[in-house]
Amino acid sequence: MSESANDTAQPVTDWEGYSFDTRQVHAGEYPDRNTGLRVPPIAMSAGYVFDDFDDQVDRFAGRSIDPIYSRQGNPTNAVAEERLASLEGGTGSVAVSSGQAAISSALFALAQHGDHIVSTASIYGGTRILFGRSFKRFGIEFDYVWDADDDAEWERAIRPTTKAIFTETIPNPRNDVTDLRRIAEIAARYNLPVVVDNTVGTPALIRPFEHGADIVVHSTTKFLTGHGAAVGGAVVDGGRFDWAAAERAGRAYPLITAAPRPGLGSMLDRFGTGAYARAVREAVVNDIGPSLSPFNGFLLHQGMETLSLRMERHVDSSLSIAAWLEQQPEVESVDYAGLPSNALHGLALRDYDGRTGSVFGVAVRGGIDGARAFVNGLRVFSRMTGIGDTRSMVIHPLSSTHATFPQEINDRLGITPGLLRLSIGLEAVDDLKRDLRAGLDRVAALATPAVSLAG
Repeated sequence: MSESANDTAQPVTDWEGYSFDTRQVHAGEYPDRNTGLRVPPIAMSAGYVFDDFDDQVDRFAGRSIDPIYSRQGNPTNAVAEERLASLEGGTGSVAVSSGQAAISSALFALAQHGDHIVSTASIYGGTRILFGRSFKRFGIEFDYVWDADDDAEWERAIRPTTKAIFTETIPNPRNDVTDLRRIAEIAARYNLPVVVDNTVGTPALIRPFEHGADIVVHSTTKFLTGHGAAVGGAVVDGGRFDWAAAERAGRAYPLITAAPRPGLGSMLDRFGTGAYARAVREAVVNDIGPSLSPFNGFLLHQGMETLSLRMERHVDSSLSIAAWLEQQPEVESVDYAGLPSNALHGLALRDYDGRTGSVFGVAVRGGIDGARAFVNGLRVFSRMTGIGDTRSMVIHPLSSTHATFPQEINDRLGITPGLLRLSIGLEAVDDLKRDLRAGLDRVAALATPAVSLAG
């Protein structure tokens, strides 16, 4: 006897309570009612049909969360957004066109002309350039804190106009992991949201909301997508920051707490713990337009299905390679917090179980000449910008990502002439060591005097 319609098993759409590995495969997916497709399809449409006249009115009035145009939202990208929010432990996320777009969108929702943001000093070079060039042009100022354990330095940096603290879980290129708990304590003292770039850490290694962060951003181009074929970014709302309390304390966030028009409540009134994500989507991304291609959104949610498996391999190989490099005579230093010799190893054990990603620095002897010889001697490592790929990559920060910074800034950041940034991929670890050894042999040859054949 056939089952009745009421007895037919329905697809699971709420994955709360399931493990990380299960949610990275299933969270955000939806059954395709038209064809029964198992994998959510790529929704290549610029816009969406309204049900009727009143539906159009409701969408434009902000009374409906259904999208109007794919600049604002897309069903394919929504799968990736819901999946990432689930993995990070947030209340919602917004997919955008790149990591830089994610950082910009996240901060534009908080700050405007005349406002100020404080960042930890050790962050990705491209982010520093973004802050010092484009944000400066828009009238948003930045200050940097070099010692996050120094209360006095935070007190000097934070102003009445400060609207956020920005940091990274695992800064590149030097793997100098951040004490998020400490920064969250400072932020709470001043009623400030903490915005954390978790690109290198990924939610497979660390989930910043569990350590006191309020907002997470990603360059999804990197580990989340995982194969280097699609550029993208995302902003994730933790749903934990008390926007009303911050406003009472004198820090206003009008995109979130102010009514956008008469008769319509604020984002906080309408969306509660999802207010910030909605403000990013409607008041920043919809206006400026850094929308993610549905095809890249598809590649993103496909990539996240294997995130934990890939990160396990990335980190296992990195631990082995970093320990091996530390023993090579041509190497001056290895910046990897997962190593017991590293000054931040205690923090790495506390917050990362000693597994601090697969992007780290190695300084070779011979300065820039040694770096050039090393890079030119590699065959398996790709000489390119980028991290988080299936392929291993190498770049020289001083002549690339940090080339425009003053010498004194690079000196303080530890960006020396012999420093290389490695991103360890998924190749066989023995092949990677053999390739690195070939590069180090060229470094060694620089220090070996040529033998004269003259009589």
